Amino acid sequence: MRHTRLDLTRIRSARGLIDPVFLDTPLYRCEALDPVLGCAVSIKLETANPVRSFKGRGAELVASGLAAAGERALVCASAGNLGQAAAWSGRRRGLDVTVVASRRATPAKLDRVRALGARLELVDGDHERARDRAAAIAARDGIRLLEDSLDIETCEGAATIGLEPAEAGPFDAVLVALGGGAMATGVGHVLKALAAGVEVICVQPSGAPAMTLSWRARRVVTTGTAVTIADGVAGRRPIPEVLADLLLVADDAVLVEEASIVAGMRALLDHAGLVAEPSAALGIAAVLEDPDRFAGRHVVTVLCGSNVDVDAYRGWAGSGR
Repeated sequence: MRHTRLDLTRIRSARGLIDPVFLDTPLYRCEALDPVLGCAVSIKLETANPVRSFKGRGAELVASGLAAAGERALVCASAGNLGQAAAWSGRRRGLDVTVVASRRATPAKLDRVRALGARLELVDGDHERARDRAAAIAARDGIRLLEDSLDIETCEGAATIGLEPAEAGPFDAVLVALGGGAMATGVGHVLKALAAGVEVICVQPSGAPAMTLSWRARRVVTTGTAVTIADGVAGRRPIPEVLADLLLVADDAVLVEEASIVAGMRALLDHAGLVAEPSAALGIAAVLEDPDRFAGRHVVTVLCGSNVDVDAYRGWAGSGR
């Protein structure tokens, strides 16, 4: 039998290395969403922490390991959320953190990276160009390159999310945003181990479908572009090792349209009182697009981030009113 790169014992131990501010985030039934979606919905709120996204869990593992080894610096590419998490965790441990991002990244996310004390370098092009530049900096300076989803700490940190609903249960399916794959493989690994009957469904924008196309083809499929408002999941080059893990733990990978993502954000604001960035609304978008699939079921959706550009968010949340 093939196994993922993740280990349940290490994942449980990781909770002792992650600042408690990122752990045991709210998980609750949101009955106000039931009539809108036609199913029972529970929300796993990964925005209730200092960096307003799930990325803090993995960044904590990386930063704690570097500090324990006496390392003093790291560099990562980020659309904004990982950069904030790395800056926050690095600052706690006296690490010099460099974040490389596309100039097209959400300004509010970049502002927070700077505010948290990281050095920010902007590049022309998309997130894949930022990944290339971060790798070049790491090689030049001889420092740790933090590669989201490839580095096992990012996956096992995200996997600690899965421990919490697995213990709370029962439910029928979990909807996880799919980008690089750290959260999807991490949560999926835990649920397959501890809640085997739960369907793990990954959700990606149709404008940035590389990982979903790869999951369906069972091989890496790259795309020429990634055009979506869900910038946190807008990759074009899946990582082979991550895809191999995903193939073992995901029951399905679906694509949703931009209009459904916006409708999901509005539903979360109107009926749950929650500000969600586009990537965090992917699970709700999936239910809106295929209500018959989820009718009468109890689903958990992971709200993975709430770092939004205020002006853009007002346009999305206010549209259609």
